[in-house]
Amino acid sequence: MSRLNDNAKDTKTMDSMRGRGMMRGPMGGGGPMGGGHMAMGLSKAKDFKGTWKRIFSLLLPYKLLIAVVLVFAVGSASFSIMGPKILGRATTKLFEGVMAKLTGAEGAGIDFASIGNTLLMLLGLYSISALFSFIQSFIMAGVAQKISYKMRKDIIAKIDRLPMKYFDGTTHGEVLSRVTNDVDTVSQTLNQSMSQIVTSITTLIGVLIMMVSISWTMTLGSALIMPFSGLFMVLIVGQSQKYFKKQQEYLGHINGKVEEVYGGHRIMKAFNAEGKTLDEFGSLNKELYGSAWRSQFLSGMMFPIISFIGNIGYVLIAILGGWLAVKKSIQVGDILAFVQYVRQFTQPIAQSAQIANVLQSTAAAAERVFEFIDEKEEEPDVKEPAGTADIKGEVVFDHVHFGYDADKPVIGDFSAFIRPGQRVAIVGPTGAGKTTIVKLLMRFYELQGGRILIDGTDTRQFRRDELRGVFGMVLQDTWLFNGTIMENIRYGREDATDEDVKEAAKAAHVHRFVKTLPDGYNMVLNEEASNISQGEKQLLTIARAILADPKVLILDEATSSVDTRTEVLIQKAMDNLMHGRTSFIIAHRLSTIKDADLILVMDDGDIVEQGTHEELLKRKGFYSELYLSQFETGLVS
Repeated sequence: MSRLNDNAKDTKTMDSMRGRGMMRGPMGGGGPMGGGHMAMGLSKAKDFKGTWKRIFSLLLPYKLLIAVVLVFAVGSASFSIMGPKILGRATTKLFEGVMAKLTGAEGAGIDFASIGNTLLMLLGLYSISALFSFIQSFIMAGVAQKISYKMRKDIIAKIDRLPMKYFDGTTHGEVLSRVTNDVDTVSQTLNQSMSQIVTSITTLIGVLIMMVSISWTMTLGSALIMPFSGLFMVLIVGQSQKYFKKQQEYLGHINGKVEEVYGGHRIMKAFNAEGKTLDEFGSLNKELYGSAWRSQFLSGMMFPIISFIGNIGYVLIAILGGWLAVKKSIQVGDILAFVQYVRQFTQPIAQSAQIANVLQSTAAAAERVFEFIDEKEEEPDVKEPAGTADIKGEVVFDHVHFGYDADKPVIGDFSAFIRPGQRVAIVGPTGAGKTTIVKLLMRFYELQGGRILIDGTDTRQFRRDELRGVFGMVLQDTWLFNGTIMENIRYGREDATDEDVKEAAKAAHVHRFVKTLPDGYNMVLNEEASNISQGEKQLLTIARAILADPKVLILDEATSSVDTRTEVLIQKAMDNLMHGRTSFIIAHRLSTIKDADLILVMDDGDIVEQGTHEELLKRKGFYSELYLSQFETGLVS
């Protein structure tokens, strides 16, 4: 990456990082399978099949592990399914012993040894089922995290390869949302849902076989009740989903509003906007309350309704089972086993609607990640790049043409020649193209016509990272991170010693003020660096640039937001920084660039005048008008 000694501060965008609510499962657990899966905004993928095909391609390197997971998931479910049948046998043995004793039959008694062996077998089966479940969860968690790791790694690598044009049209929060929320959704589905889907299918098939093996009559009777459960479940989920979606939307609005108020707290206080802010927040909070209440209420109704219908089914099963037991068609223990199988059978049915929703949400999240990874990248660097070790600092703009949109040119026909070590000021009204020239110089954007040469070599012949390493930047919007002053200055050159940092600080006229701080160079700047003044921030960024020792400097409005006294200090620091280096100075305060070796006056993307300060004033042209608009005629020399 380039040695950028300053950059525009990233905005936090909690609004775009939508909050995610917990949807309660139909059987009382959190999430679609009772496993705590987070309900997303319930958006749908544009290409569901294609996206899932691509997700499965990510799983291919782990196909052996996934096969083991599926085997253990089937095994866990199978051993669990066998339990009620075996427990039914123990119940039958107990019932027969009790009845024999009551009737006084010869040799009557309860066979506790047989019952004990059956219970030990049951304990063993459930233990094996739990072990299998643990093993498959452990393996799948590892696979899911590896997929998440690869996705995040691909996204971060992609960010470095994307052109600046992409970030002009995409918020930082949108990118962050893909790294966090979307990757998280895919990870959770792979970790929880895939094995649970297999378990649910195995449970459905296995339980149905067991039920039929006990009594096809009772199976048919319970099947008449189950459609009612499914119908109510579909109706409730259909109604609750729209409220869950609205809840997600307003949760994001609430987060965004809180961040906005927190970030601009002083402005809000200064303009007495507390009342208006509270009203706006109250309105959003009311909407969130309404949608959250409805979604949770409807979701909460699912379990008692399904339980009520299930209880009716149990009554029917008890009556049928009693009648069949009297006819000696089934054993008493079989009735107990059948009741447990019916309970197991309704769970995966009730979860099926939410499984479909989870798969849709996962596909939508994965699709957003894949769309980002597939974005068009910067043009690749040349295979045999020119070196930057011996750069002197000669810069030539040769008929440069550029527009952020191809049909709307910002730079029309820009040409200029800058000798090594010259101080070049670029001035002009807002929108003239001053900052765009700097962006083109560092290849943040590709030219649409013409060339930019450094020491006679087209900038496209350099590697981007090496080219940007030639430049140092000091911007109007200072960028300092949460860390010590020493660490912030050393950001310009990571291998610098403490003495190197202090020498750079002295050259930037920042050493004296740092020594007055409680911990000196070890003082920690807070997240916004608001525990020092704006001027002090600017001096620190200049110290950082001096330490980096760049060959070409770019100073973009570096003194526009400080007082006159601090401006003098910054000007002295910049003089030390610019000494012997080719420097580009973008400034609105024309008094700060009077000593420039060359002033390029821009208007509508072209150079309309160029020369020294005195030469341009004598011409009484565009520059003279700009200058006189800032100063009284009597002060102009």
